[in-house]
Amino acid sequence: MSYTRRDILTTGLAASAGSLLANTPLAASPTSVAKETRAGAAARKPFQPTWNSLRTVSLPQWLRDGKFGIYTHWGVYSVPAYGSNGTWYAHNMYTNPDSDERKHQEATYGPLDKFGYKDFIPMFTGSHFDADEWAELFKKAGARFAGPVAEHHDGFAMWNTKYSEWNAAKMGPKRDVLGELSKSIKQHGMKFLTAFHHAEHWFYFPTWDKQYDVSDPRYAGLYGVSHEKNALPTKEFLDVWIGKLKEVVDNYGPDVVWFDYGLRLIQQSYKTDFLAYYFNKAAAAGKEVIVTYKNHDLTPGVGIDDLELGRESNMTYYEWITDTTIDSGSAWGYVESVEFKTVDQLVTGLVDRVSKNGFLLLNVGPKPDGTIPEPAKERLLAMGQWLGVNGESIYDTSPWLVAGEGPTQFKKSGSFNEDNDIRFTPEDIRFTCRDNFLYATALARPGDKLPIKSLVPRGDTWTGLYPSEIDSIKMLGNDEPLHWEFTKEALVVTTPKVMSGDHAFVFKLTLKKPF
Repeated sequence: MSYTRRDILTTGLAASAGSLLANTPLAASPTSVAKETRAGAAARKPFQPTWNSLRTVSLPQWLRDGKFGIYTHWGVYSVPAYGSNGTWYAHNMYTNPDSDERKHQEATYGPLDKFGYKDFIPMFTGSHFDADEWAELFKKAGARFAGPVAEHHDGFAMWNTKYSEWNAAKMGPKRDVLGELSKSIKQHGMKFLTAFHHAEHWFYFPTWDKQYDVSDPRYAGLYGVSHEKNALPTKEFLDVWIGKLKEVVDNYGPDVVWFDYGLRLIQQSYKTDFLAYYFNKAAAAGKEVIVTYKNHDLTPGVGIDDLELGRESNMTYYEWITDTTIDSGSAWGYVESVEFKTVDQLVTGLVDRVSKNGFLLLNVGPKPDGTIPEPAKERLLAMGQWLGVNGESIYDTSPWLVAGEGPTQFKKSGSFNEDNDIRFTPEDIRFTCRDNFLYATALARPGDKLPIKSLVPRGDTWTGLYPSEIDSIKMLGNDEPLHWEFTKEALVVTTPKVMSGDHAFVFKLTLKKPF
């Protein structure tokens, strides 16, 4: 029989006690039964390393309620701070002689055979890294979960791992970055996330080319053991892959383990073994945890699908999450020349995704000294200010019967469909709900009247509200009761003369039973 974590937490002890009592002599004392019950509960491992067992895991309620998280791409790749995707700097530098990264590398640091990726590590100082400062900023931004990339494609671990000397605790910052952030983020009341890209390490450096320092056995701990270009990952590689994951789970207790595309390279048994280990450890501790994955790298239901730089075009029956970055392109790590999304793009992006049954994981790329760029900091604080006023339309909500309305729609669903040129209009409205409240959010500043077409009661399509269902309407940030009326085309709300804020204007409908 399969169990969800909720089954374990709410019924596991009672079920175990009932079973024990049914087979316990009458002379047995309540104390001895209780001890046996606790022992049985602790020994039980509800998740087996099979897909049909693992997909009984439940999505954590804290994730359904929290909606918004922040993570960071901070590593050696932040030192060159160059390229359209800063985290792929080294790969492009080594594999493509004509790449901008190679040209920049040789022009700035000299020939590649004299200065390789490893030589950036002493420059990755983290001299101003302050885990408490990061956590406080993320909390002020309104994030409910947060954490760093534990290891990117480059093989440099951000914790004190026993599997490699090439880590942040022994080199570069000489700090256990993952450990410090785990402690600070949890102390600030957020759930802790770790992101893993280390499966892609198998192909990230061209160790098969037998040139430069990537093929030098002295640096195999960073670049990887030399292998043929299209070879499958070896047992030794896979053992380290799962070993690092278990080490982080054991030592830092993440609530979310996020996986990148390289997960497809990993042999099935290694995936199922790790997931069973992670889920069972959480169940024994009474924790709700989850993993993310991309495409179909895991069986549906085992975790939550992640849409990189994307979103769904409409509301879905399943939950999903977007990982996008605060910069306006796809730099991910710190890049000196990068531009940033506007606050309006970030806020409306959050609102749109939540209305469609999605969540948002927003990336920030700190500088090599550990400071967060000022433009990123300003935008995070502005998001926090918006959520401080309008957060009740995001946190603890559910999608409504329709996601929204308006002329600005996304024609394509999935990853990499993010369009920074989209400009929403006041007619673009998104809905969420909770308890007896319905929230209608105009994605641009409305005029004197806000018509909401989806709320008109139509017998032909069975949508909308009965007029007698609406008790009152007001705008968040303004306690003034608003006048409203139904026309044939829309519920028309008279907006306040003074509207606070500059982004995404939320109208709260208090509902009652119509009869």
